[in-house]
Formats: sequence, C-alpha cells, structure tokens
Amino acid sequence: MIYLSLGKSNSTVKVFQGFNEMAKIPNPVLTIGTFDGVHIGHQKIIKQLNEVAKKIGGESVLFTFYPHPRMVLFPDSHGLKLIQTQVEKLDKLERMGLNNIIVHPFTKEFSRLSAIEFVRDFLVHKLNIKTIVIGYDHQFGKNREGSLALLKEMAPIYDFEVIEIGAKDIDEVNVSSTKIRDALNKGNVNLANTYLGEEFQINGVVEHGQKLGSKLGFPTANIEMDNDVKLIPKNGVYATRVVREDSSEYFGLVSIGERPTVDDSGRITIEAYLIDFEGDLYGEQLQLKLLKRIRDEKKFDSLAELITEMKNDEERLRNWIIDYSW
Repeated sequence: MIYLSLGKSNSTVKVFQGFNEMAKIPNPVLTIGTFDGVHIGHQKIIKQLNEVAKKIGGESVLFTFYPHPRMVLFPDSHGLKLIQTQVEKLDKLERMGLNNIIVHPFTKEFSRLSAIEFVRDFLVHKLNIKTIVIGYDHQFGKNREGSLALLKEMAPIYDFEVIEIGAKDIDEVNVSSTKIRDALNKGNVNLANTYLGEEFQINGVVEHGQKLGSKLGFPTANIEMDNDVKLIPKNGVYATRVVREDSSEYFGLVSIGERPTVDDSGRITIEAYLIDFEGDLYGEQLQLKLLKRIRDEKKFDSLAELITEMKNDEERLRNWIIDYSW
C-alpha cells in the first residue's frame, strides 16, 4: 500500500496497487474508468462520487487500470498516446479530493473476466461496495459486455446501489480524452487546457545537450522523458510556465521539434528556455505547463536568422505575460 500526498492538496489519498494489502474501506462508493487526462467530464463524475460518499458516511473509491487496456489487448497496433503518464494521472487524481484509488494491473488474464465475474468477484467480494456511480453509457468487462443495465440487474442480488450520471450531465460537458488528444496533435493547447481544467504538462529530467542554445545566447534545458507513450503536442514553440523541484516558477519558451536549422537527424527534442533565470538545471526534474502556441517550427537559412526569431519569440512572450492571469 502506498500513501501519497501530492501537488498542492492538503489531503492524503490511499493508493492501492490492486487488492493486495488493501485495508477495509468503510461504505465504499465506487466509480470505474481509465481516466486519461482526468478532464472536466471526469471531474464532474468524481465530484458526484465524493458528494455521495460524504452523504452516506462512506469513502470514495476510484477504480482504474494500468497499463491502458488497449496497450495490453493490441500491443503491436494500439497506436495510443496518453495525455498523462501514470504518475501525472495519480498526481491529478489526488487533487480531486478522493479517499481511495485502486490501480489494478490490466493483464490479458484480467481482460478475460466477464462483466458479471468482475462485479461479483472484485467489487462485491473483495471491496464490498455499497454504491456505484457510473455514466449512462459506460461499458466494462470482457468484450465490453458490462453496462448500466447489468449493474442495475445485479444491484438487488448483491445489495448495492447504482447511481446513474445521465446523458444530460455528461453530454453537456462535450469533452472526451479523444478530443483532447486531437487538440494537442493540432497544437491547440488552449482548447486542450480548457478541456483538462488546467495546463497540459510535460515532465522530464534536464540532461546535457550540445549546449548550442548557450552559444546562441538562449541557454535551454534539454528535457528527457522516460515514457514513450506520453503524447507530445504538435511541433512548434509554446509559451510555458516552468515549475522547478523547489516549486519556484518561471515563464519560458518550450520548443518541440526536430531543430531543422541545426540538426538533420529528424529526432524530436524538447527544449525549455526560462526567461530571467540564471543557474544550473542539470539533473533536475522540471514540470512544463504549456499555455499557448506561439508559432510553427521553422527552418532558417542561417543561425543569425534563428537568433533573430528567438529574440522575437521572447519579446512576444514578455508582451503576452504582462496581461496573463495567474
């Protein structure tokens, strides 16, 4: 069992890796899903989950999976990029005021469970659920055969209550993880951030690069990520809020792309330039919160043209942040 207290929340959520060593949860009120992005639609479900749990004197429980089911069921062809790493997802979920999170290992064996077996063997016998809060169109279990209708059939047999989140409540939000991925792939971080209810993040460690930025007068932090399924937005330059390990924050520019003016390898890199910062960032974990896309990636005919454009980028950023509301 792992206890986490993350982000700016003062609460402590209990995070269980499956059901091993899980403590007994009083009057569990449960919801189920992958929750990639923990977007404003997810947040609406979690809010209702917490309210129901408080009303009956129980505890909220969010049941999710790792890895993402598509990555297990279609390992060679899923083509899926996730809005969040697992750590990022848990960080955000912890800030949602949940009492408990169960991260169940998703395996091929687990995928073969029928919906009835999942509810009976896991939710009833292992968790002893009292209430399930679930969207009207949610499906689960082998071949996605589980549904709201099935839960309502099983509820009187196993003595739990089903609370439906109706079409009006879900559809009026008009958001999905797919829409967020599409927005990011187009570089529209403004729209993605609206759907997410906060800035899209990229987290990584600062590693040594070619130090070309320093030579050009714009020292950049080369960000190395250890997750190859994290979605990276469309190539370009982004206005960004950079959070350091000590929680200090800086505005900056993040360049995502192939660096076509100085590199012909085609390798995608992520470089962050922190304005008004002096110091050494090597080995430090940075959190990049993308705010606005400034421009496309460009190939310049000379380094002099590149430097001029970088100066223009910084000027645009400084002018923009004058009116930016924290």
